[in-house]
Amino acid sequence: MNAESPPGVSTIGRATAAAPIARLDLDVAFGRFTLALPRDARARLAQGWLALGVAALAMSGILAILLVLSRTPGLARLFPVADFFRTALVAHVDLSVLVWFLAFAGTLWSLNSTPRMLAIGWAALGLAAAGATTMAFAPFAGGTPIMANYVPVIASPAFLTGLVLLGLGATLLVARGLFASPLVGMRLDGAGALRFGLNGAIVATAIALLALAWSYAALSRALDGKAYYELLFWGSGHVLQFTWTLLLLVAWLLLADAVGARVPLSPRVVAVLFGIGLACVFVTPLIYYAYDIASVEHHRLQTWLMRFGGGLAIAPVAVAATWGLARRVRRPSADNARSAPLFAALVTSIALFGTGGLIGYSIQGSDVRIPAHYHGEIVGVTIALMGVAYWLLPRLGFAAPAPRLAAWQCYLYGSGQLLHIVGLMWSGGYGVQRKVADGALVARSLGQTIGMGLMGLGGLVAIVGGMLFVAVVIVAVLRRPRPVPGPAR
Repeated sequence: MNAESPPGVSTIGRATAAAPIARLDLDVAFGRFTLALPRDARARLAQGWLALGVAALAMSGILAILLVLSRTPGLARLFPVADFFRTALVAHVDLSVLVWFLAFAGTLWSLNSTPRMLAIGWAALGLAAAGATTMAFAPFAGGTPIMANYVPVIASPAFLTGLVLLGLGATLLVARGLFASPLVGMRLDGAGALRFGLNGAIVATAIALLALAWSYAALSRALDGKAYYELLFWGSGHVLQFTWTLLLLVAWLLLADAVGARVPLSPRVVAVLFGIGLACVFVTPLIYYAYDIASVEHHRLQTWLMRFGGGLAIAPVAVAATWGLARRVRRPSADNARSAPLFAALVTSIALFGTGGLIGYSIQGSDVRIPAHYHGEIVGVTIALMGVAYWLLPRLGFAAPAPRLAAWQCYLYGSGQLLHIVGLMWSGGYGVQRKVADGALVARSLGQTIGMGLMGLGGLVAIVGGMLFVAVVIVAVLRRPRPVPGPAR
């Protein structure tokens, strides 16, 4: 084992007496893509971030149910604010995407860190939790919903205060990550490649925060709400896609290894793929320096950078993971039942993310095919992180999730989201516009009605699947194994 690898992680390129060089298997040839996890205060900090992420998903699910009820005839008048649907929708989106992704990033970054600056890590968690809680209850206080891209907001003191607190927590989380992340080292193994990806995600988030600060300083306060928040979050929102993509690829490799699917990529190739995406992030300050943030060139360059630079590493890793899964399916083992939730999460994640990517090539104009595209991408990341959560639970001291129930949760959530996406695609083909209530259709054809019905049915199934994930995690936490008492002293 080289000096730069954490305990419990195998290295590559070393033959043993039982495995001569001529007969090395894929574990040795390509490396084990796994992580050695700490069992000290860093693990407890990671537990806190994971709890925040699960709580954010739970609250977003509750808000989703209230969204349905607020559109039910006869019940709308029972809600405390007139435009509760749109204000609750804003909070639902931010909790299920921004807070959930950030919290899970905090989980992985805390585990992939040295014991330094733990007080800053706990302060980051406290600020993020306070911000998320404030945002969750902000819809009940009213305000004007602003459906800006990347980070929709409610123009109210409560929601904006929560968003600022969340941003401060993210800033401290990234600051600690920049100074407390372990070095990868020159002799790269599979674990080192994953650490490189996690470290790269921290750097990408730091650039996103820089872009947010730059936009805030350069924006005119005279802009109206929609234009202001659209420009404020445009640059940072694009850069954050690199963060989520790096976390997705780390999750795919980790899950593939956990289910026994050997990915035919060497750690150095994986590091190069991660590095390509990370290198593109550093173009962002140049775009800010060259063009005004309100210019067409600024918008186009940010979009092109995300579209071409952010996607280069996805296809090779997805194909390699799929190849490993295909070989693993042909080699059934007794471990397959225990790893069923991880297998389900990996398969559904790749399928949905790929579906969302393919839909992106069909977008024309501003219809609901656009949300079909990004729903596939976002849900692909979400299910991959759910799978990693299942992998983490027993390694953080909790019980392993019930295999059959957890696997069905992934398939239920994924199938619901797939129905939702198909409904959006169908409706978009009939001209249903995005960000307009009920599609704003003067007259609905049968095709439009079918598409919107599929979208609604899929959304309801996905809500059930998302809440089932929360239930599975809570049960695993409550069933935490009790320590065996030692002999009396």
